[in-house]
Amino acid sequence: MQRPDPLELPGLSGRRVLITRSADRARPLTSLLSSLGAEPLLLPLIDFERAEDQESLDAAMDRLANGDFDWLVVSSITTVRVLLEKAAERGTSLAELVPPGTRVATVGPSSRRVLEAAGIAVELAPTELQSAEGLLAVWQDSPARVLLPQADIAAEVLGAGLAARSADVTSVIAYHTVDYPARAGRRLEAGLPPAVVVSEDHAQGLISPAEARTALDAGTLDAVVAASPSAARRIAETLLPLGRCRFIAIGRPTAAEAAERGITVAAIAKEPTPDGIAAALGTVFANEGNPR
Repeated sequence: MQRPDPLELPGLSGRRVLITRSADRARPLTSLLSSLGAEPLLLPLIDFERAEDQESLDAAMDRLANGDFDWLVVSSITTVRVLLEKAAERGTSLAELVPPGTRVATVGPSSRRVLEAAGIAVELAPTELQSAEGLLAVWQDSPARVLLPQADIAAEVLGAGLAARSADVTSVIAYHTVDYPARAGRRLEAGLPPAVVVSEDHAQGLISPAEARTALDAGTLDAVVAASPSAARRIAETLLPLGRCRFIAIGRPTAAEAAERGITVAAIAKEPTPDGIAAALGTVFANEGNPR
């Protein structure tokens, strides 16, 4: 998706948008929204911890490095962080951890961009439906030996779908999704490649749950963005009612989780990227007047 032109999204000017991610993970989106005249606010609701079963994860990494897999399937940027951390533990790079004979697939452009910045060529990624279902729709290599590192709460759609296509799938828990903040010493903190890190510091937009509640009650938040089903769950648990604040989902699974929990979804990003989210917000506010 082409980066939105500020002149094409005039409805975002002055809009206050709540992003339910930590500052390091939200930087690309906060930077873009600020450039479009919006005011991004941060309220981290979920965090990530290292997998409890490091032995199984390390064994999977050993097999990966030994060339035991035809494919490495990456379903999130957080999985890339785990892989980077595991490579660092071994005193090597991610490009060296993944052998030349192992092809890499991912479900969306964000993961692809991070992998390529780390020196990993991505051979398969959906271009239309950027999700597990989208990857399954374009998957043609059967049978194949597949390594699938995922979150502890990941849906079974991807693993089961690959298995149904005659793949020999090795699934392993790469990390745990937890309520923010993660425990000291357990938080997954591996940094992303410099090429995909936005340098601006937007931590000044961080607000507390109490401040978010006050803003929601006062009607001064225009939208809240959920980047995962777990974020939608936490919004339902901690922020309802949303009042006039619109709920924006990064993809269909996030929208489905929100709807299941009684949240009205105002828009779904066509692409799970900052540009896609900005475009979704622009669509929501396009026909409205100036905020407040």
